Amino acid sequence: QVQLVESGGGSVQAGGSLRLSCAASGYTQRNNCMGWFRQVPGKEREGVAVIYPGGGTTRYADSVKGRFTVSRDNAKNTVILQMNSLKPEDTAMYYCAADRLACLRNWIDPANYDYWGQGTQVTVSS
Repeated sequence: QVQLVESGGGSVQAGGSLRLSCAASGYTQRNNCMGWFRQVPGKEREGVAVIYPGGGTTRYADSVKGRFTVSRDNAKNTVILQMNSLKPEDTAMYYCAADRLACLRNWIDPANYDYWGQGTQVTVSS
């Protein structure tokens, strides 16, 4: 059974950093397209970053480029989202998602992912 569990959310001031983790079980995350998404109440879920299977090609939403970094810890079967220079507009529930084929389709579309974690809240105060 595939399971994704996010952790690392919290409250920080603008300019601060947080490190989110997505621990995978039931499958090997490095063989899958692993995406990070975020959502605020009343808005659609939006893609933040993705890491491709195998070699680790990454892509980012324009709003987070240069501030967020996605990576893998294969020994722990975990995907990391390092978030620096956080802004109040980064406040959201953050989710990781997995799918074998999402990176071949459109990584930023949440409909392309089969598996989702429960989310972790990130709050950035000004």
